[in-house]
Amino acid sequence: MVGAPASARAVEIARRLPKLAVGLHLALTDAKPVLPPSAVPDLVDARGRFRANMALSGPAMFFLPQVKRQMRAEVRAQFEAFRSTGLKLDHVNAHKHFHLHPSILSAILELAKEFGAPAVRAPFEPAAILREVEAAPRRFSAFAALARRQRARLGRAGIAAPDQVFGLAWSGAMTPSRLQALIAHLPEGMTEIYTHPATAASFAGAAPGYRYAEELAALTSPDLRRRIAAMGVASGGFADAVEFRRHMNS
Repeated sequence: MVGAPASARAVEIARRLPKLAVGLHLALTDAKPVLPPSAVPDLVDARGRFRANMALSGPAMFFLPQVKRQMRAEVRAQFEAFRSTGLKLDHVNAHKHFHLHPSILSAILELAKEFGAPAVRAPFEPAAILREVEAAPRRFSAFAALARRQRARLGRAGIAAPDQVFGLAWSGAMTPSRLQALIAHLPEGMTEIYTHPATAASFAGAAPGYRYAEELAALTSPDLRRRIAAMGVASGGFADAVEFRRHMNS
């Protein structure tokens, strides 16, 4: 989130880790805009923050031309803010998967190639794999349908998307046992697993109930590294995966 308070610190750390794949996490809700609030008045509330009610802001972005123009200007501003860091753009997604919105996705499609993004998240999480691990909460089928439609649009635009994404059902609760079990049941193709690691559970913006420290432990577990190596799973960023896929298909 290029407009977040700690973004400068995050960029500083990323520059010291050249192998780290860094993406743009677009924020159009629950955050402050990169543009001045006066430039996006229909997107923000009285505090100058994006409106939290996506059920209301989403239709406005679709039906009202002036709101759509402001949204597209803000999306471009966030792409440009990322480019100004000098980091290589590995992928694009959006806070709370708001890029499932067709108008937001259209804005991303116009900018992804211009700014060199090889991939965009399409949050399709196969329930059958989750059931192999443990009983998982059911999600609305409409969400999966939107993700499939999004993936199809990305494919037509020549932009890569993961074949499956894990992290939705267990958002904030990707424990060591769940992560290792997912690795053991990985389907074929390009898989994204996302987590929310942190060293503490209490900080500005922390989501209630999120098990941040457990997710950090899951990612840094030596057992996980050994399991990945034993299974021969190729890991890395989206740029690596896209290049690997090109090589295998050539």
